[in-house]
Amino acid sequence: MMNFLKRKMVNYLSSFFQKIEPKYYNQNNSLGIKVGINSFFEKPKILDGEGYIEIKDNSSIGHTAWLGAFDKYLNQSFSPKIVISNNVRIGNYACITAIDEILINDGCLLSEYVYISDHYHGFDPTIDLPLKDQPLFSKGKIEIGENTFIGYRVTILSGVKLGKNCVVGAHSVVTKSFPDYSMIAGSPARLIKTFDFNSRSWKNEIN
Repeated sequence: MMNFLKRKMVNYLSSFFQKIEPKYYNQNNSLGIKVGINSFFEKPKILDGEGYIEIKDNSSIGHTAWLGAFDKYLNQSFSPKIVISNNVRIGNYACITAIDEILINDGCLLSEYVYISDHYHGFDPTIDLPLKDQPLFSKGKIEIGENTFIGYRVTILSGVKLGKNCVVGAHSVVTKSFPDYSMIAGSPARLIKTFDFNSRSWKNEIN
């Protein structure tokens, strides 16, 4: 009988707190993130270094994201920054982590499950340490240009700069930079089309 009552009480309390927990976070309840006008994010899965994260105006992030800006790891110190600019939409389950800087410029649209990280673990086999105990490295900041579309489950790695009005195909792994008006896809991503303003269409770059 006691176990039954305990289960009922646990279920009731769980339901109660789910009801009062906010679904959306904005300027009024930002969890420490700097949030602009008419912007919001749904409940994140993990939030690290919220003081280094900024979401500007009219932007949103879907639920269950991992947003991480790490100023320390082991004996390393960093000055991280994540800036999500105006009129940006980011889908559910995004993972965006920085020890340097990640800048997503105005008007970008990111699909679900995108992974954007400006750093990686060391993997030196000569120092006899588990990977988790090896230092972090970065090849530089990541910048995504204005009005760029990032497809489903895309990975963007350290040091990449994408120009404005780019399109990145689903499941691509972006390891290098591309200029404005590039359509890229693959693992690693490569240029497949560029926008031609004379014909107002995307032209093939590969046979």
